[in-house]
Amino acid sequence: MSKRSQRNRDQQLYESVVSVATTSSALHEAVSHESGPISDAVLLQSKDLSRVLAATGQGQGRRELVKMKKFRFQLLHQWMQGQIAPCRIADIGGGKGLLAHLLNQSGWQATVIDPVSQGLPTKYKDLQSDRQVQIAETETVNRRDSCFEPEMAQDYELLVAMHAHGCNIQLIDAAARYGRGFILLPCCIINEPIYPQDGMHWLQCVADYAKSKGFAIEPFRLNFKGQNIGLYARTRE
Repeated sequence: MSKRSQRNRDQQLYESVVSVATTSSALHEAVSHESGPISDAVLLQSKDLSRVLAATGQGQGRRELVKMKKFRFQLLHQWMQGQIAPCRIADIGGGKGLLAHLLNQSGWQATVIDPVSQGLPTKYKDLQSDRQVQIAETETVNRRDSCFEPEMAQDYELLVAMHAHGCNIQLIDAAARYGRGFILLPCCIINEPIYPQDGMHWLQCVADYAKSKGFAIEPFRLNFKGQNIGLYARTRE
């Protein structure tokens, strides 16, 4: 498919999604980029996603969200440390690379895959010490300055995408093809090849798609503002 054809296809998909979203409040919530955390009412409707309510407690997450504000990379790093042994990771759509930097400091081998080349931030807040940590100008992380391609999954054991645009379904397909695990925190539906039926939240649509590929999904919730529900799938043999 040519680049022009791909752009036309993406534009048509976007317009169709927006059209459907205007008649469905649940889908409108899904299309909006980081408009807020998914409501507990939506989570309760899902057999898969409602498990995060039992893990965090009804209402508990709301109080902590105000406190944690925007430290999503630090929070995901902490969660991963407690759940997964260090391995080779692709941080897809990883931006400046703070998550990859934190993981590398903890014994992981993380590479950022992002078409926009960026340097690390100069500082970040360490949540345990509640202090600002400076990152030296000489510090770097491994980067692949390109869009994610399915074949790249061969080089890693775990694929991670936090609020990455247009690659969630592609990532699941690649993980299934090469027997890799993944962590997804989908934020919006734009530029994806599928979209949910009227009344279904985008996150549930992603979870259902992953299950159709043979993955067992473990949902989790992190305490930051925005779409903070993650889907973890262990390596599929």
